[in-house]
Amino acid sequence: MKKKYLMISILIFAVAAVCAAAGIWQYLRQQSAGEGYEGLRAEVGTGVPKEVPESEQESVEIPIDFDSLQARNPEAYAWITIPGTAIDYPVLQSETDNTYYLTHTINGVESPEGAIYTESYNSRDFEDPNTVIYGHDMANGSMFQNLLNYQDRSFFDENREVLIYTPDAIRHYRIFAAYLYDDRHLMQSFNFADKVSYRQYLESIFAVREMGACIDTEQEVTGDDKIITMSTCYGTQADKRYLVQAVLVSIEK
Repeated sequence: MKKKYLMISILIFAVAAVCAAAGIWQYLRQQSAGEGYEGLRAEVGTGVPKEVPESEQESVEIPIDFDSLQARNPEAYAWITIPGTAIDYPVLQSETDNTYYLTHTINGVESPEGAIYTESYNSRDFEDPNTVIYGHDMANGSMFQNLLNYQDRSFFDENREVLIYTPDAIRHYRIFAAYLYDDRHLMQSFNFADKVSYRQYLESIFAVREMGACIDTEQEVTGDDKIITMSTCYGTQADKRYLVQAVLVSIEK
């Protein structure tokens, strides 16, 4: 009997050791998430462009070297920056697999941080009524983790700008909503191309009253406007997503 108990104890200890090792390995991978993007930022030269008087402007200065970026990965088609946060990443879209960048970096390396990406339900020109951009909530603050800062109303009020760079333009967006949502697939759940459906969807956002939601009810967003929805996971709640939404206010070309 004692031998039986000893074997069970050894088995329990072995399982616990494996679980602990897996947990440590996962923690270390989380802590190193996004490190490869630091060198990429230096390589492609990201940064908010200097303001130039309109009379002196011939064409907008794009502070991203898209030739270098797309030489690394031709599926990188835009760059997103949110001043006041650590969010400063290329945006990718796979030509063949909508889930690819859920688990792969811009370099094609399989990794839990994945990449910031859109799916083929959206075009790459940001002309859709609602462009949904995905990114992981990483424990070390990388990728889209900083979106969770928008749960704080003061932070929400003070950090409203989103910049999206493409090879020929800079798009300026203003954040108007940040709230916890369910895990439904937005592009498959709503017909944003239908103006009535899109308007009703926008009305549902401004009707959100849940605790912790930050909604700017004074920001006008109509069925003629284009928005982006930035989506990230929410802790261990697999059935929840945290959404931060912004409306296009101007384009520099």
